[in-house]
Amino acid sequence: MSFFKKLKDRMLRSSSKIDEGLDAIIEEGAGEAEATPPASAPEPAPAPEPQPQPEAKPAPEPAPAPIRVEPVAETSAPKPGFLGRLVGRSAEPRRALDDEMLESLEELLIASDMGVDIALRVTANMAEGRHGKMMSASDIKRLLAAEITRVMEPVARPLPIYPKKPQVVLVVGVNGSGKTTTIGKLASQFKAAGKSVVIAAGDTFRAAAVEQLQVWGQRAGVPVLTAPEGSDPAALAYDAMGRAEAEGADLLMIDTAGRLQNRADLMEELAKIVRVIRKKDPDAPHNTILVLDATTGQNALSQVETFQKLADVSGLVMTKLDGTAKGGVLVALADRFGLPIHAIGVGEQIDDLQPFDPEEFANALVGLDQS
Repeated sequence: MSFFKKLKDRMLRSSSKIDEGLDAIIEEGAGEAEATPPASAPEPAPAPEPQPQPEAKPAPEPAPAPIRVEPVAETSAPKPGFLGRLVGRSAEPRRALDDEMLESLEELLIASDMGVDIALRVTANMAEGRHGKMMSASDIKRLLAAEITRVMEPVARPLPIYPKKPQVVLVVGVNGSGKTTTIGKLASQFKAAGKSVVIAAGDTFRAAAVEQLQVWGQRAGVPVLTAPEGSDPAALAYDAMGRAEAEGADLLMIDTAGRLQNRADLMEELAKIVRVIRKKDPDAPHNTILVLDATTGQNALSQVETFQKLADVSGLVMTKLDGTAKGGVLVALADRFGLPIHAIGVGEQIDDLQPFDPEEFANALVGLDQS
């Protein structure tokens, strides 16, 4: 199964919400148009009454002419063929792209967590040069997907790989966002691409996270460095940098504990990890990936703001797009922050995390088939 098909199938709640909303908007307007009675044609003026004429003497009857049969001209319109009847029956309802329709579209996009500013801009661009034209739901889907693609294209960038060894990748995010799984998948994919990878299990407070990383490490053939439960994560990160450097590893991926952005103590601990690894390499971390859970909706915006201040976030990974109707928040993030979106995830398998493709995402979000 292609990733687009998987993405479209698993983003069912997002695409269904927009898809059904568009159908309702079009049908509502089309129904109003059909209910309006057409203007009646003016009645013809009454014919003048015939005036009496003087009686004329009857003329002698002419000899009967021979009977001749004339062909009768066809006056009725020809019946449409089978294809014509089929097309006429399956034609999509349409309505004029007017202010009322645009307002309904804005409300639909805002409800899908796209955000007010970007919803207004997208609908304005859709209406440019098309105001008053009759549109079907399919027409609107194509326009909407094109506008979303245009917003997302500048941020669709893979994780950059630098010649520096080891390249330190710090992975951050709130509790339950999918950091540990994302690290395992990325490490496995980099290993398959020929890169040597080391993982540091920096979530020293949660044994389950360490065990999960160890499973991924075994699966990918990647070493996972651990420390006793409750150890200082900053010390582990520092030691891991030394080992990765000694082994000549291309990448060191550091997991961190899930942190709530409103907990100052936890966020300070993350800032400490950054300070400590910079003692070994002033340019580290070379990448700071923020993993976001799509189900959080607009709350993802405040997460990006907070983590940017403390950890200098360089890129995003969005997970759990298969479990939410809030996929539009990724559009709001791209528009507001302009941070690179490296990958998106729609499941637990390794191939369920893929590089971000803006056109595929836009088509899946609105429920449009990939051409």
